[in-house]
Amino acid sequence: MTGNPQTNSRPNASTLKPAVDPGAREALRTAVERGLPTAIADLCALVRIPSVSWATFDRSEVAASAAAVASLVRRLNVFESVDIVQAGIPGGTELGQPAILASRPARNGRPTVLLYAHHDVQPPGHDQDWESDPFTPTVRGDRLYGRGAADDKAGVIAHVASIRALVAAVGADFDLGIALFVEGEEEFGSRSFATFLDENRESLRGDVIVVADSNNWDINTPAITTALRGNVTLRLTVRTLAHASHSGMFGGAVPDAMLATIRLLATLYHEDGSVAVAGLTSIDVPTPDYSEAQLRAETGLLPGVTPIGHGSILSRIWSQPALTITGIDAPTVDNASNTLTPSVSVRISTRIAPGQSAVEAAVAIEAHLRKNVPFGAIVEIDDADTGEPFLVDTSGWAVTEARSAMTAAWGVPPIDIGVGGSIPFIADLVRVFPTAQILVTGVEDPDSRAHSPNESLHLGVFKRAILSEAFLLGSLNERVDHQTDTEPGQQPAPKKI
Repeated sequence: MTGNPQTNSRPNASTLKPAVDPGAREALRTAVERGLPTAIADLCALVRIPSVSWATFDRSEVAASAAAVASLVRRLNVFESVDIVQAGIPGGTELGQPAILASRPARNGRPTVLLYAHHDVQPPGHDQDWESDPFTPTVRGDRLYGRGAADDKAGVIAHVASIRALVAAVGADFDLGIALFVEGEEEFGSRSFATFLDENRESLRGDVIVVADSNNWDINTPAITTALRGNVTLRLTVRTLAHASHSGMFGGAVPDAMLATIRLLATLYHEDGSVAVAGLTSIDVPTPDYSEAQLRAETGLLPGVTPIGHGSILSRIWSQPALTITGIDAPTVDNASNTLTPSVSVRISTRIAPGQSAVEAAVAIEAHLRKNVPFGAIVEIDDADTGEPFLVDTSGWAVTEARSAMTAAWGVPPIDIGVGGSIPFIADLVRVFPTAQILVTGVEDPDSRAHSPNESLHLGVFKRAILSEAFLLGSLNERVDHQTDTEPGQQPAPKKI
């Protein structure tokens, strides 16, 4: 994922805290360095569990992953409760995948921080596309390879390791309140997330929410994610025949489903590859220089293949809509016969720009598909999911604390980025906790290849991410004046657009 630096918002100078005690930070730094081998070993143990949360995969593996995370959290010995919890999926009786919920109350006027990550992972894809087994953690150079090594089991362990460092530096009897929520179905749409939040509202309530599931600008520069695209996904099925027929006998007169599907999908794009669906919107924001050469280096774009879309490259990635056909159910090449295919199904994944309602976007996409059906084909649209885009308010004190922590850990200040990916549940967090300040951080870098074969984690980034969060926790543990800078008794709310 790539991002966009924005102008950093700063609170009024009169409200800034004194400099953090350098001795306290040095103790945290030492604790993180000493604990890094344990953190890497913990991460490797999690990567070995194939916790794919998609419906067609073994749910017991997700349960095993949840149990392993819960065991790590319990061994921290700082939480009053650590539970594995499942919530219902709206509209039925099915339960969502297991999540871990742990909490300890704040004392002596300290704030409470909610730490979020997820322990489920994407499907691995084809083993032959990996240079090593996807669920065998493998170190090559300065990177750890494996499914979930970056997204997002490293985020889980970053939380665990930063708390472990805080305990090593100040003892287990600290005053900071911590709620820890490790979700088990983020990669499958967080279908029970809203129910989970409603049922566990008090246990999850925090002054600051840290979502460790995003990207950094590069391996040497940290980032705070301030803009996220939303998403609309659906299954499109196109039918033209009651049964397969001989392509030699009837081809040329009878439209098969593959022909109709190809023609219909082509209408979704302009000639330059940008999205041609009326009703999908963009936002107009300045972006920094980001060259085509950098795009090629970070994505593996083949020589001679040109980028698609218009405008600056970064605007195409995070402030314009994008539409991808992520799967097709049709006869395979190896099993192809000389027949006219009666039906074809495809998975359509659309990213929508901040500023647009996901429901509005879904309506526009369906309207386009039904309007442009060729040859009178029968179209079915189902299995739809939506996620809202998001824009974070960076004016609160928590962002200032995070910037200070990251600068100390990385040696350079963070930049604000926009990300082309989606984290739809943040809108639910804002709905349930409208006064909480949200920080979207992460352990990934442009070479992490999250969701792709050969996903990996840069171990230097991992160390600095743990250190950043340890510094943040240490700073929050010292903070008493954690109310808003402008309205006593309330905190600035993140902004959903």
